Amino acid sequence: MIEQTVLPFKLAVTEDFITAHAGLTLLGEFAQGIGLERELNRRLPEPGSAAGYRPSQFVLPLVLMLNGGGRSLEDLREIDQDEGLRRLLEWEEVPASDTTGDWLRRMGAGRGLKGLEQVNRAVVHRQLRAEARREYTLDLDATVIEAEKEAAQWSYQGVKGYTPLVGHLAENGLVVGDEFREGNASPGAGNLEFLQHCQRQMPKGKRIGYFRADSAAYQAKVINYCMEQGIRFAMGADLDAAVRGAIAAIPEEDWRPYQDGWIAETVHTMNQTDEAFRLVVIRRPAQGELFAEGKERLTAIASDREESAEATVAWYNQRGETSENRLKELKLGVGMERMPCGQLEANAMFFRIGALAYNLSRLFELQALPEGWSRYQLRTLRWKLFLVAGKVVRHGGQVWLKVRGYLEELFRGIRRRSWAFGQS
Repeated sequence: MIEQTVLPFKLAVTEDFITAHAGLTLLGEFAQGIGLERELNRRLPEPGSAAGYRPSQFVLPLVLMLNGGGRSLEDLREIDQDEGLRRLLEWEEVPASDTTGDWLRRMGAGRGLKGLEQVNRAVVHRQLRAEARREYTLDLDATVIEAEKEAAQWSYQGVKGYTPLVGHLAENGLVVGDEFREGNASPGAGNLEFLQHCQRQMPKGKRIGYFRADSAAYQAKVINYCMEQGIRFAMGADLDAAVRGAIAAIPEEDWRPYQDGWIAETVHTMNQTDEAFRLVVIRRPAQGELFAEGKERLTAIASDREESAEATVAWYNQRGETSENRLKELKLGVGMERMPCGQLEANAMFFRIGALAYNLSRLFELQALPEGWSRYQLRTLRWKLFLVAGKVVRHGGQVWLKVRGYLEELFRGIRRRSWAFGQS
């Protein structure tokens, strides 16, 4: 019987090695060039026997899988079954998903998280040392990851899951610190300690000179520390009784028009702050609420920056681009919107590997891709580069990756820049 089809093309099996992830090979080569495999095997515990997988054999497939669009441990099969990709990267095999899950649990309960922290710090240092800038802006945010795991706790947003803290450097988007936490952890818990941790991740000659956060960081000890260290800050202020009282005391003539509302500032202090600080206030009419006439919405920002109130608000609002959008890239771009395991420690390992995957792709964009490509979101980078097809052949004792003509010069340029950065 003749098989009926909509279109007239025929199907046949090829013995050639075809990879659907030709561009992902370039990211793997970049990782090799900057010594990521060596760092993983040096910083993470080795297997107990010669037959076991080394740390890099677990982490690198996960890093490529997450950058390629995979979302679960089961998606590692796509990397393992892509023999063309594995030939190019010189990987004999990829650990099975169950084996990887067991490894995440062991490492999360042991020295794995500390080792990954050291690996991520090495990646961040590679970029920071290549930049002339000496001072950076730290954007701190807590984010909620929903999870239906039995052990997951209820978060402040009313969903079960986890609430990790993430610290981004605004100037280049790198994740300089992450702390995976239970869903019921208070967003304000440990903010000072996390800021200090992020400071310690910076290489010699570089420092965090600026700090932005939402009202969860509005704490006397955080403000005192920033002032002691000379860190210029802007953070959301709680509209508590003291703040509302300070706002009410602002003379009416001090308010001036600002973006469909009014802006003013005053000097404020908390019971335990060593010095007073600025309180920039925005007042807008309430909208979209029944019987809202005469009511106002207040936004207050605590800061020690020496500039106009409008400039401080503009700088604070840049968090939307440099932190909140980067968190979306970490969660939606690299797949950290869901966790694969039932144990907190295993998910903490997975999240830190996700942060490493994000940082690697960010470093790849900054150092290996053509000018202008660093503005692309990861989903665009996948479409334009990572998930293009290639043919892998052996000829004259060499392994060749063959791609379409319009991609050849792009691939060659990326490989040249990857090699140069690896040698720097």
